[in-house]
Amino acid sequence: MEQLAFTELLNHLFGGPVLALLHALGIQPKNPAAPITNPVAMEILVVLLLTVFFVLVRLRLSVERPGALQHAMEGIYGFVNNLASETISHHPEKFVPYLMALGMFILSCNLIGVVPGLESPTAVPVVPLGCALLTWFYYHYQGVRANGPLGYLMHFIGPQDKDMPLVVRLLLPVLLFPIEVFSHAARIMSLTIRLFANMFAGEMVTLVFFSLLPLGIPIIFEGLHIGVSFIQTYIFVLLACVYLGEATAHEH
Repeated sequence: MEQLAFTELLNHLFGGPVLALLHALGIQPKNPAAPITNPVAMEILVVLLLTVFFVLVRLRLSVERPGALQHAMEGIYGFVNNLASETISHHPEKFVPYLMALGMFILSCNLIGVVPGLESPTAVPVVPLGCALLTWFYYHYQGVRANGPLGYLMHFIGPQDKDMPLVVRLLLPVLLFPIEVFSHAARIMSLTIRLFANMFAGEMVTLVFFSLLPLGIPIIFEGLHIGVSFIQTYIFVLLACVYLGEATAHEH
């Protein structure tokens, strides 16, 4: 894979220390001369851009004279907050910072591929997988925190109504527990494949049409790429809200 200009710059500046760190961890990069790959470089660039963006927003906060940037961020925050409130029943506001950071990161990773000379890191499986794993561990952690270890475990064995026959109460955990475990494990694959497949397909279609027709029609596909970027970000954040809502719900 051809190195992007930003990737080449990072490898020139930090390639040596990164290679030494990978060797210390027992990891052998595919290209020792360029241990920092394009997806990693794009993630670093996204984090840097988002950091600068958030600092600018923070510096321009004003109650009396809010600017366009502040209005835009307040609108995004309100949208995510409403989404969390509709799907998470217990104190959804405390999850909004994570959901905001997750959504902004994924959206930026999706959209950065529109810029000439850059690529969408979410078009590589490892990046969506990282977001999926982080979300998976996060909602399990919040589930244990909200219900306690034993209370959260009750989510995996079904309802335990005292009016139910004893045989049913004994069989439900045996039948439902493995199903629930596989269901939660499948969520990692579902989140990863959905985001990766859509972004990879968008990148490939745009690349093919740009190679055939440099102008005109490829611009339409760039618009579709932008639309898919927003939709996939929304779906990822929505599913994260749903999983958090299920994990933090209290059994009655």
